[in-house]
Amino acid sequence: MRQLTFEEAGRYAWRDVADPEITEPQQALVRPLAVACCDLDVAVVHGRLPMPPGHAVGHEGLGEVVAVGDGVSGVRVGDRVVVPFQINCGHCRECRRGVTGSCGSLPMMAMYGMAPLAGLDGGGFMSDLVLVPYADAMLIPVSDAVDLTAVASLSDNIPDGWRAVGPYRAELAGLDPADRRVLVVGRLSIGLYATAFAAALGFHVDYVDTNSDRLAAAEKLGAAVHDLAKPDKSWDPYPVTVHTSGDSALLAASLRATWPDGVCTDTGIYPQYNVEMPLLPMYTRGVRFVTGRVSARAVIPEILDVLAGGCDLRPVVDRVVPWEDAPSAWPAMNGKTVFTRA
Repeated sequence: MRQLTFEEAGRYAWRDVADPEITEPQQALVRPLAVACCDLDVAVVHGRLPMPPGHAVGHEGLGEVVAVGDGVSGVRVGDRVVVPFQINCGHCRECRRGVTGSCGSLPMMAMYGMAPLAGLDGGGFMSDLVLVPYADAMLIPVSDAVDLTAVASLSDNIPDGWRAVGPYRAELAGLDPADRRVLVVGRLSIGLYATAFAAALGFHVDYVDTNSDRLAAAEKLGAAVHDLAKPDKSWDPYPVTVHTSGDSALLAASLRATWPDGVCTDTGIYPQYNVEMPLLPMYTRGVRFVTGRVSARAVIPEILDVLAGGCDLRPVVDRVVPWEDAPSAWPAMNGKTVFTRA
């Protein structure tokens, strides 16, 4: 089969590899139908996250089940499914606790599409076939009515946006209407997904960014938008803040904009290690700070319920590209790009 492979900075190519095969009863094979670039993929493309060559890419996508092992009962051949980007067994202590991103049966960071970072490499979704080692634990069927292009990031970035807002919806709903406010500092797609969910849940969203296309998308999703190049200094603190820019100065600003006993979720990766945080003000105001990888498999079912209620994520998608054009289009990604095939 073919898989899209990172050759060097700015160059990707189809490479022929052996077809994956079912060797255990709990496994399944999935044919990807819609694959999205993750925000991390864009960082690799632009050199913000240097990577060695030779690995298969793609870890966000939906596909069709084409084969299942004898022990699989949760999905059937022909089902359309979400494949979470993290590999998890479903039965260990961590999976039972809902932290499927830290499955205790596998090496830490077992996942697809990022072999140099993965404790266990599952291959890439930009491939003819993907092997899913724990089909019943991992695969989630989706309705034929679901627009695969709109939700192609259900494997990773959509859950990342949800976890910044969804866990606090009851807390926000319990406030006076004027206080049900969320601040999102955006970059690429995760902040837009957080914006979409907060707006769909009925909360006021202030979305901050420097990119005119993302500001326009956030406005379509229901946010009040603010250009960082023209800062609005009149904001009051928020009960929930979401920081997705990866800029440590903006992280500090987001923390300072968080209510006493409010919560700030940061989805960034900081390879420099020595990120300064306003810990004393956070301590005195009791600010809760959330970081780390999302456990995607655990939250996808509740996200599907919100989407079924009418939350429309289409404005986040920057462009849709035919599958065959991937080697030229992947190195040129700047926003949420989705690759599709029949």
